[in-house]
Amino acid sequence: MGIFFLGVLSLLPLPILYILADISYVLIYRIFGYRKKVVSENLSRALPEKKLAEIKAIEKKFFKYLASLIFEIIKMSNISRKEIRKRFVFKNKELVQAYLDRGQSILICSAHYGNWEWGTLGIGLNFRADHYPIYKPLSNNTFDNWFKAVRSRYGNKLVPMRQTMRALAASKGKPSIFSFGNDQAPSKDESHYWTSFLHQQASIQLGIEKIARKTNRPIFYFKVKVLKRGYYEVDCVPLCLNPRTTKEFEITELHTRFLEEIIREEPAYWLWSHRRWKYTPKEKATSFSHKEYQQQA
Repeated sequence: MGIFFLGVLSLLPLPILYILADISYVLIYRIFGYRKKVVSENLSRALPEKKLAEIKAIEKKFFKYLASLIFEIIKMSNISRKEIRKRFVFKNKELVQAYLDRGQSILICSAHYGNWEWGTLGIGLNFRADHYPIYKPLSNNTFDNWFKAVRSRYGNKLVPMRQTMRALAASKGKPSIFSFGNDQAPSKDESHYWTSFLHQQASIQLGIEKIARKTNRPIFYFKVKVLKRGYYEVDCVPLCLNPRTTKEFEITELHTRFLEEIIREEPAYWLWSHRRWKYTPKEKATSFSHKEYQQQA
C-alpha cells in the first residue's frame, strides 16, 4: 500500500509536490518536531562558532529543505530524463569524460548533501560509461526494492556496499564509474579510523581510499550546490588523480576536509537528522596500523 501511494504521488507535477512539502514542513518541524533535538544537538556541536540565533535559522532552513527533498525523492520514479537534465546540471564534466574516453575508470566521492538521489540519476544520464553507485541496503525489503528500482533508472547498476570488490572485478575491462558517499558512518565494529570532523571525533569509511590506492583510479569529488528549490549544480572537482602516490589515510583526510568546507559554506543542505557521531573511539584505538590496513585492503 505504501509503495502504491508513493507511485500515485510521483505522478503529480513538482509544483504540486512542493505545496505538499510546505504542508509537511509544518507537520514535521512545527507540530511533531521530528528529530528536532538530534538536529539541534548536531548543529550546536558541529558549528560551535555560530550563535544560538544562527543555529536556529540553519535548523529551520534544514527542515524546510528536508520536506522538499522527501517529495523530490518520491518524484524519482516518474521524473523524465529531460527534467533531470534541466534540474541537475554538471560543470566540468568533460574532465571526467576525458578519462572514460581513454578507457580509464574513475571513482566519484560525494555526500548526503543536496539531493544526492537525483545526483545518482544525473550521473547515469551525463556520462558515457557504466555507473555503479555503492549503497547500503535498507532493512525494510519492500522499500529497499523500491529504492533500487528508482535509483537504477537511466542505466545505473546499484551495488550493495559489501559486494563492491566483486562488482569491481566483474566490471574489469571496460571504463566504469563507481560512486561512494563519504559521510556514511561505519558500524561500531567497523569503526577503525577516526579523525576530527566538524569539531568531533568521527569514524570514516576507508573503502574509497583502499580501492583508489589499489587500482589507481582517479577520484573526483562531485560538489553539489543548491541553486534554488528543485535546481542543482554539480562541480566535478579533481580530488586525487594519482592515488598510488598518496600516503596512508591521505585520501580519507582529503575528502573529509573537502566535505567540511562544503558544509561550512552552506550548512542547511547536509543531512543533520542522523546521529553521525553516536560512537566514540576506544582508548588507544583511534587509527589503523599499516599492517591492519593492508590486510583489509
